[in-house]
Amino acid sequence: MELKQQYVGSCLCGEIQYAVHGPIGDLVQCHCQRCRKANGSAYAVNAPIAKADFRWLSGEAYLVRYSSSAGVERCFCRNCGSPIISIKVETPEIYRLRIGTLDTPLEQSPTCHIFAASKAEWDQIYDDLPQYATRP
Repeated sequence: MELKQQYVGSCLCGEIQYAVHGPIGDLVQCHCQRCRKANGSAYAVNAPIAKADFRWLSGEAYLVRYSSSAGVERCFCRNCGSPIISIKVETPEIYRLRIGTLDTPLEQSPTCHIFAASKAEWDQIYDDLPQYATRP
């Protein structure tokens, strides 16, 4: 039997802890205004994971859900504000994990920039990754 990779992560205050027992999809750097505001930075680094591979280890009671746009819920810690996942109504079996909350090192690198057309005016993209004006 093949063992699946396990990743663990947590919020800033440590109240919420989770595990991913499976692959983490492509790391995408999203520059849309909602991701910038939700993360307080130039972009968010998100990756799809299977809901079936995701487990709350502790602190699920600290999780707050916010509908940031039609069909999208952002889930974050009510104590420290760390964004953990987002869930799209159209694909409930897939979570979008906020990669900055991982405690396990990742060997993979980001694959692209999305919503680059709406990036912050003070932000510069210096790598050679593909850039998409919206979502490819």
